[in-house]
Amino acid sequence: MDHKTLVDAIVSAEWDMFSKVRNVGGTASCQMDPKTFRIMRSSQMDNWDDELLGSYLEDLLSARLEGRNLVTEKYARMMESTFPEEYARLADSLPPLDPAAVAQVEEIVAAHVAWKEALDARYPSLADRGRPLRSRDDRPGQVSMESYLRAELRSYSPRTIALYHQATRERLRRGESEAEQNLLHQVRQYGFEDIESAEKHFSARRAAQGQGGGPQ
Repeated sequence: MDHKTLVDAIVSAEWDMFSKVRNVGGTASCQMDPKTFRIMRSSQMDNWDDELLGSYLEDLLSARLEGRNLVTEKYARMMESTFPEEYARLADSLPPLDPAAVAQVEEIVAAHVAWKEALDARYPSLADRGRPLRSRDDRPGQVSMESYLRAELRSYSPRTIALYHQATRERLRRGESEAEQNLLHQVRQYGFEDIESAEKHFSARRAAQGQGGGPQ
């Protein structure tokens, strides 16, 4: 498969799983918004090389054959921080984690937190529209980027984690920010030329709202 086909296949497989996640309060509004889901997920996957994409697609397809929903597992792992008592009751039902992979996950998460922190400082109006950054800010119904990413990575296979860890180390060596590349893909899909244009738009919108101008 070429790069675009790999990304499309991953996002389609993820959407199939995401739309089947069972929530306590019924179907969530985001489960009825495939357009936003595709923008957010494809923006992330577009940054990955084809070997990493292929490995993750294999994870998704293998999980489907086994009757597993990786998105459900991701949300379950998030509960370790937001609903620890409930997580304790279901932890044994989740696939065991490879210790080496867990260590690699923490390195990846640390890199992403640093990238996102630097990005938020440069683009505060866009930062206001996202999740809290750190796990210390988790609360029921609101999970941080740090906890979300950790839970997602722990749903990957050891091979996919190892490939992502390698890619992350290479980005750090080159001085690149995956968070910035991800955001650039997002704002372009929403019609902005670049991140600066999106920041200017939402900064003006926030100022208008603060002056009683209402939503734009």
